[in-house]
Amino acid sequence: MNIIDDLKLQYKAGGIVIKLIFWNAGLFIIPWLVFTLLSFVGLKIDYMQFVSLSSNPENLVWKPWSLFTYAFFHAGIMHILFNLIVLNFAGRLFMTYFTGKQLLGLYLLSAIFAGIVYVLVFYVLNISAPIVGASAAIMAILVATATYHPLMELRLFIIGNVKLWHVTAFIIIVDLMQLRSENMGGHISHLAGAFFGFIFIKLLQNGTDLSKIVTAVLDFFVNIFRKKEGTPFKKVHKNYSKPIEKPTSKIITKDKSQQQIDEILDKISQSGYDSLTKDEKEFLFKVGK
Repeated sequence: MNIIDDLKLQYKAGGIVIKLIFWNAGLFIIPWLVFTLLSFVGLKIDYMQFVSLSSNPENLVWKPWSLFTYAFFHAGIMHILFNLIVLNFAGRLFMTYFTGKQLLGLYLLSAIFAGIVYVLVFYVLNISAPIVGASAAIMAILVATATYHPLMELRLFIIGNVKLWHVTAFIIIVDLMQLRSENMGGHISHLAGAFFGFIFIKLLQNGTDLSKIVTAVLDFFVNIFRKKEGTPFKKVHKNYSKPIEKPTSKIITKDKSQQQIDEILDKISQSGYDSLTKDEKEFLFKVGK
C-alpha cells in the first residue's frame, strides 16, 4: 500500500475529526502548490483574498462565503500545524460525549459567529484587516467540552495530571492578556468562539441542538444533487396466464460451486485453514456432506 492509498484509507476510516484535519491540510497544501507553480509562469494570484474574512462589512456582499471559508485556510505552516494539533486534541475530547454531526455543526456555526463578532468589533474600531484560521472554531470545541465536563482529567507532558477546565481557563486568560497585541483580531475571534462553545452546550443541555441547523442545510443540498434511485414508471400489460417456470440449470450451479471450492482450496494451500472466514468454513462443511 502506497502513501496515497494509506491516506485514502485513513480518511474513509477516520471520523469527523480526521476529516476536518484533512480538509484544513488539503486547503493549505493544494492551493499553495497550484498557485506557486502558476507564479513560475508569471501568473501571480493572491487567492487568500477570496477566502479570507475581511473586517470591512461591504466585502461580505461579494464574498459572503468568507464567513466560513476563513476557518479552513491558514497563513503559514506554523499556524496550521499548531491549529491541527489542538483540533485533534480538542476534537477527540469532544467526541467522547457527542456525535460527529454535533462537532461539525459546532465547528461551522462557531466560525460564522466568531467571524461576525470580528467584523463588528473591527468595524467599530475602524480597523481594516483580513483574518484566516480555524482557531475560533477549535476554541469553541475545547470550551464546549470543558463546559460539559470541566473536571475531566488530562495528563500533560512534564506538568502531569490537570483538569480540563484548568487548560481551557489558561488559554482564555492568555487571549485576554493579548487583546492589545498585533493579532488582536485573532484573539477577539478566539474569545467569540469560546463564548459560542459555552452557549452551544448550555442550549444543548436544555434540549436545543444548534448543530441540527447545519445538518438540515447539508442534507438539503445533498438531496438536491443526489441522483434519483427510483426507476421511471412504465405502463405494462398484465398477463393473467399462469407463468411457465423455467428449470434451474444444475450445470451452472455446479460450476459456480466448484469454482468457489477451488478458490477456497487455493486459499488453504497458500495461507492455511485458519485464514478462511466463517462463511467459507460453513460452505466447505455444507458441500462436504
